[in-house]
Amino acid sequence: MLEIKNLHVAVGGKEILKGLTLAISAGEVHAIMGPNGSGKSTLSYVLAGREGYEITGGAITYRGENLAELSPEKRSAKGIFLAMQYPVEIPGVTTLTFLKTALNAQRRARNEPELDALAVLKLVRSKAASLNVPEEMLKRALNFGFSGGEKKKLEILQMALFEPALAILDETDSGLDIDALKLVADGVNRLRSPERAMLVITHYQRLLNFIVPDRVHVMAGGRIVAKGGKELALELEAKGYGHWTKDAA
Repeated sequence: MLEIKNLHVAVGGKEILKGLTLAISAGEVHAIMGPNGSGKSTLSYVLAGREGYEITGGAITYRGENLAELSPEKRSAKGIFLAMQYPVEIPGVTTLTFLKTALNAQRRARNEPELDALAVLKLVRSKAASLNVPEEMLKRALNFGFSGGEKKKLEILQMALFEPALAILDETDSGLDIDALKLVADGVNRLRSPERAMLVITHYQRLLNFIVPDRVHVMAGGRIVAKGGKELALELEAKGYGHWTKDAA
């Protein structure tokens, strides 16, 4: 589904990704772990198409297409979803209004008929109930005054609504206590599917106790420096990142 070959990316003239190679197939969950500054969030932004991230070398192929040639809107319509580390707060826009607007924008881009307000409400309520998202959240301004756990639960609800082919979770465990972490992880696990690939970016092994990955990649110095099964995350927990960051320096 996703193939990244020798990817180089610069931000503001400074090279951040320095030859990253990674492949993810449909139905797989891959985890990327690494210290601050290793380029993990840069990778997520590049995949989503954020401005200011310049691909200076290498290639990204998504379902046979050159991802660099697609706008962020087209990437979203083609099934790429990014759950951000710090979701944006939008006072004055209710969560339900946002979900209706975003959902129908995707449907228009795919030449599918839009859903009316009643159909959206029914769909959102159904998805929210399955993920234990309280209906009261839907009436509040988007992310405004939400706790960290509520913000992350809302992103999982968005993922359930949009049904992406490739879901990228950028440090979705950031700032969560153990109870919120379990709730978010349960939502993610409910959305695992043979047709969906997931890329989970995290600092800590604890998230991977609840979202068990098929593959783990260690990132340092802008590239993948080690890869293995879920046991690699336990090795990182025991040894820290020092060994890998030293070799990447």
